[in-house]
Amino acid sequence: MKLRTAVFFALSLAAISPAYAADVKDAMEDRAEARYDGVRDAANHNYEIAKENCKSLSGNAQDVCMKDAKAEYVKAKSQAKVEKKSGKDQAEATEDQMKAYYKAEKEKCDQLSGNAKDTCISDAKMKYRQ
Repeated sequence: MKLRTAVFFALSLAAISPAYAADVKDAMEDRAEARYDGVRDAANHNYEIAKENCKSLSGNAQDVCMKDAKAEYVKAKSQAKVEKKSGKDQAEATEDQMKAYYKAEKEKCDQLSGNAKDTCISDAKMKYRQ
């Protein structure tokens, strides 16, 4: 009975591991998207405040203030886009690394046989979320 339970558990983990790897990538991408949204919202808020502060000025000083505010706004949005892209790239790189390490570990398991090989492969699948 214990063997059957262990086999069922190992097979269950093997079946859900690919989904888990995809979930990790999705979670990383979601975090990058959330950070982007937060930085973008902060940039919008700061820009509105800066424009309000510029209204107390007049003439060329007001024009310069508005241009500076716009430059800071564009800079913040641009940096947010870079961070969003790098977060998604990081998620993809992590997934690629996990696959590569899994393949290497699986190759090491090939020197084993029987239950030891099966256990080795199961461990590799869990370790590298495959």
